[in-house]
Amino acid sequence: MLDRHIIVKGARSHNLKNIDVKIPKDQLVVITGLSGSGKSSLAFDTIYAEGQRKYVESLSSYARQFLGMMEKADVDHIEGLSPAISIDQKSSGHNPRSTVGTVTEIYDYLRLLYARAGHPHSPITKRRLVSQSVQQIVDSILGLLQKQNLEQLKIILLAPIIKERKGTYEELFQRMLSQGYIRARVDGEIFSLEEDISLDRYKKHNIEIVVDRLVLSSDKITDKEYIKRLTDSVESCLNLADREMLVNLPDTNTDIFYSEKLVDPETGDSFPQIEPHTFSFNSPHGACPKCSGLGVIKEIEESLLYNPNLTISEGGLYPWSKMADKENSWHMQLLSAVAEVEGFSIRTPLGELDPKHLHVVLYGNKEKRYQFTYHNSMSRRETHADIKYEGLIPSLYRRYEQTESDYIRNEIENYMREMLCPECEGTRLNPFARSVTIEGKSINEINNLPVSGLNSWLDNLREESKSTHEDSLSGQEKIIVKQVVKEIVARVNFLLAVGLDYLTLGRTARTLSGGESQRIRLASQIGTGLSGVLYVLDEPSIGLHQRDNQRLIETLRELKQLGNTILVVEHDKDTILQADHVIDMGPGAGEHGGSIVAQGSPQELIENSHSLTAAYLSGKRSINRLEIDAEAKELNAKQPLEIFSRAEESYLELFGAKHNNLKNVNVRFPLGKFIAVTGVSGSGKSSLINETLSKALRSQFYGSKDVPGSYDKLSGTELLDKVIGIDQSPIGRTPRSNPATYTGVFTAIRDIFAATREAKTRGYKSGRFSFNVRGGRCETCTGDGLLRIEMQFLPDVYVQCDVCKGKRYNRETLQIDYKGKSIADVLDMTVSSALDFFANIPTIARKLQTLVDVGLGYIKLGQSATTLSGGEAQRIKLASELTKRATGKNAIHSRRTYNRSTF
Repeated sequence: MLDRHIIVKGARSHNLKNIDVKIPKDQLVVITGLSGSGKSSLAFDTIYAEGQRKYVESLSSYARQFLGMMEKADVDHIEGLSPAISIDQKSSGHNPRSTVGTVTEIYDYLRLLYARAGHPHSPITKRRLVSQSVQQIVDSILGLLQKQNLEQLKIILLAPIIKERKGTYEELFQRMLSQGYIRARVDGEIFSLEEDISLDRYKKHNIEIVVDRLVLSSDKITDKEYIKRLTDSVESCLNLADREMLVNLPDTNTDIFYSEKLVDPETGDSFPQIEPHTFSFNSPHGACPKCSGLGVIKEIEESLLYNPNLTISEGGLYPWSKMADKENSWHMQLLSAVAEVEGFSIRTPLGELDPKHLHVVLYGNKEKRYQFTYHNSMSRRETHADIKYEGLIPSLYRRYEQTESDYIRNEIENYMREMLCPECEGTRLNPFARSVTIEGKSINEINNLPVSGLNSWLDNLREESKSTHEDSLSGQEKIIVKQVVKEIVARVNFLLAVGLDYLTLGRTARTLSGGESQRIRLASQIGTGLSGVLYVLDEPSIGLHQRDNQRLIETLRELKQLGNTILVVEHDKDTILQADHVIDMGPGAGEHGGSIVAQGSPQELIENSHSLTAAYLSGKRSINRLEIDAEAKELNAKQPLEIFSRAEESYLELFGAKHNNLKNVNVRFPLGKFIAVTGVSGSGKSSLINETLSKALRSQFYGSKDVPGSYDKLSGTELLDKVIGIDQSPIGRTPRSNPATYTGVFTAIRDIFAATREAKTRGYKSGRFSFNVRGGRCETCTGDGLLRIEMQFLPDVYVQCDVCKGKRYNRETLQIDYKGKSIADVLDMTVSSALDFFANIPTIARKLQTLVDVGLGYIKLGQSATTLSGGEAQRIKLASELTKRATGKNAIHSRRTYNRSTF
């Protein structure tokens, strides 16, 4: 019988201590332990990496060239691996076009639903558009007798080939005559094509070709030959006039419009047939022409263009500040002429200019021309100019649209902010796409519903539903879309199961948290129905309120019931206790971790006396609770800084917050306090703090281009001078970034090495000890310590540099030592070891002590940023801010328990 286990032998990735582990298949397996104990190294860098590598290597060498491959895991042997899928906490990319709807494929099915069953309306008149087949048109014409209660009715079939266009159309008349047509109606009057028809070249004309003249009579409407003639004539009209035709009733001189295309019966305006691409904001058929389907546009922000305290001559207009140094430049002489005519001075601070004068400077004056004599200092020639002044803002827009230079485009974007598109109001779609409805709702309205609100709308689309809405689906339409609705409902239910009922389909994917992105991908995997797969997840419970946690665990079990192995890196107590198998890593973090302390069922783990996790799970150890007094104040707490220690408390107040699901919220934040903002998933925490308050403060303090969520007023900002966001994003995207460089401690360390006697003798400066610049670094590996060998269709191989032996520096630099240690030796120290080494140097010790205080004593100073977990990166950021000189006026926001063990 096959062994139903994944067997890992000799795993040594990162801090793993050559461990062996046996993981049961088709089970929910949790890997837990302290932060930095090696959980991710085992789950992602060993098991998943090998699973992915082996799958890719099973493909042809040609296919492998186009697929990214992970670095080969440092492991002796792994048996029993299944195809592996990683669902980590990284966001869903930076593509502004990706939304929750597109990532989950729900929007793709919605597009199909609206294309096959949507009811199109005119974007202008809002009337229902109509289209008819040839047979329907013939039946409608034959029905005119009964409709008008007549025995006989004269009709003329017309093909409208010219609509409101100028010209004489002599060639057209000759061509129609040669094709056998003998009459045409021109501007309402019928002419013979054989006579000379003279038209005014400069007037608009309407021309319809007379295809047939018939007399409808009650005794002929059943005659097959008669119906065939009428059908042939209708088809001829439609072929001549782009699938449109007119039926004229001579007795009343009225026209009846018919078309195979979608048309507005009131105006005759035609529209294209609706297809799935009609509703795609990634296609020119559906995208808003103003914003190209992004929902936002970049607009120049006046406040970013000038310094109100400077004059034009002092460079107060930022885009033209360099020209201000040259008073004889064309722009400065033109601005001087404009100022003279308009009655202001270029030596008056811009903030003191009359608003109408400032408007002329920024937007120009199209009505006036300005005269001046341009003195060219190079050629010493004078040129008399008589020109219009375009204005700074129109000039920037023109250059932005015309330039092919990325540099110039990026420079102009420094003066722009993203604004909601005024034409589509953020819906991304053009007016026609927004005018197609089902049950009275357009696709953009459905896109803005939370996932939980979709179910009731979808219920009305089911075949058995008896909706009375005038825009409801017919029985035939319900049969057509039955399978589509089924697919949408299934995906909606998956999102509900993982606690994402609050998200809207139109939410941009890059605004989602790491946990939300992970759960969306988890929901998508359930929808695929795959079995025999190894899923590796990174803390899926992050960001979930306890109310939603059980639903997530049930979802993981559902994925397991499909016949999959679920390997979860997790700290959550409920998830650990409901797992089938638990692996506890430790015993410490960093170089003190990397071993398996205990494994087995949750009950077996609890009974293990060596496991720190077990001690907390069993209640033998617990977290000390905060003691507070009757007024909810912490006992023995440090007092707040004096700036906030006033008899009357100071507050930061936000009024009328309306972003996403916020309902006109007013909130007061007491300053100098530790404030927790909590609530169930989707209650509006991130919308309030990250999207509204933080962006509003950044805009005020730093002139940030990020547009904050809608709010009415923000007060109390004069008591702050800085806002700091601490999130999970990496501290650097290259191996060169590390904790020492990010916190700034490496600068002080390099200064110490540069101050040694030997360094001074050799003339080495601080830059000599940087591995990022020439001079002190090893040029063979350019300071990386490793050499990358490209293997084409195999994973790239990294080997230690044989010149510097992985130390990053050249021999001369490594000869400089401080207390017996080279610069490479220092980078290889853990934070705790470095703290002991530099204990007598306050500038270094203070920063290192802060890293130790946030639980990062085990990481190495030179550890590559790419190997740090999200939680480690977040704590490094926090430590970096804590080491800076405090002003007492900082606002700090973070979700600080990411990737932190509760134990």
